[in-house]
Amino acid sequence: MDAVPFEIRFTDEALADLRARLGRTRWPDELPNAGWDYGTSLAYLKDLTAYWQNGFDWRAQERQLNSLPHFRTTIDGQGVHFIHLRSAAPASIPIVLTHGWPSTFFELLDLVPLLTDPIRCGAAPVDAFDVVIPSLPGFGFSDPPRRRGFTSMDTAELWMKLMTGVLGYGRFAAHGGDVGAGVTSRLGLRYPDRLIGIHVSAVVRPEIGSGDPPLTEAEKDYLQLNDEWEREENGYGHIQETRPQTLAYGLNDSPVGLAAWIVEKYRAWSDCGGDIARRFTPDQLLTNVTLYWMTQTINSSMRHYYEQRHAPWPFPRGTRVRVPTGVCLTVEPVDRAPREWAERTYDVRRYTLLPRGGHFAAMEEPELLADDIRAFFRPLRRS
Repeated sequence: MDAVPFEIRFTDEALADLRARLGRTRWPDELPNAGWDYGTSLAYLKDLTAYWQNGFDWRAQERQLNSLPHFRTTIDGQGVHFIHLRSAAPASIPIVLTHGWPSTFFELLDLVPLLTDPIRCGAAPVDAFDVVIPSLPGFGFSDPPRRRGFTSMDTAELWMKLMTGVLGYGRFAAHGGDVGAGVTSRLGLRYPDRLIGIHVSAVVRPEIGSGDPPLTEAEKDYLQLNDEWEREENGYGHIQETRPQTLAYGLNDSPVGLAAWIVEKYRAWSDCGGDIARRFTPDQLLTNVTLYWMTQTINSSMRHYYEQRHAPWPFPRGTRVRVPTGVCLTVEPVDRAPREWAERTYDVRRYTLLPRGGHFAAMEEPELLADDIRAFFRPLRRS
């Protein structure tokens, strides 16, 4: 399992095809004063598309991405892309960071200098990490799984082999949010002796039976909020869990359709107060969408939802993640679980409610997130 250096390079022909497709967009209608109520705003998307076609400089983004060391390897027949940057600090520990959906590895890049070179941001050198950022299977430059039933547990096994077999780390730390939190939780569940600790920005939902402690009022309120979110916000999830292939035909063929599907989530799930420009630049949004478009991985990324829904539940009643766990939750209400809810599944050693930042915390508030990662792992470095 050798790691081979990898460079991001999309062809001029592929970029020209993208611009031509953007220019041929057949726009839908929209009701007067609809805003974002029915989905992605038509006026906003037209402006973003015009910039994507005529102003967005992919080559500049490509150069910036390639300033980091990228690699590819094959593990159990699965091609995996990852970034690996070792810290110059002698006391550094390895950490694998896992992104979620609808993100790519790009979501986590602002954390790299904060974790590998903490002195630059006023932290102590003893808080340094060697950072590994893989692309989830079927996202970006990691190959799509070629079999049914490939879940977050399979990804956790890949990450274990990447960290120990390919990179040679004996024990390591892990952080993840969204899908990445599921992968990170499964790492802690299956490989407790190899994990220094795990740090998550979302918690796995436990199964609760008659013999378990009754729900607290805070837990009841949280479950009610989740039910409301399922009704109002999770339409995308139901489609991706049941018929991702049908949706993929449109998203894989229309770059504007793809942007509408992804960008709407960056507005809805971030701490932006309805103004997406408060949190993300057009270049940030379009770099992420362009990575999906050029690698044609929107279908395989959505298929993850289908596989998770149809897989056996990996955290049966009474199961606990025994490794020390840091829970760092954003202001996104659906992820802001009470501590007692998290403690039903995890050995919670640190529980943080961030004052700012939403679903994409590594992009929205990288300093706050890096501070919490450093603080959680600080006492564990000697274990």
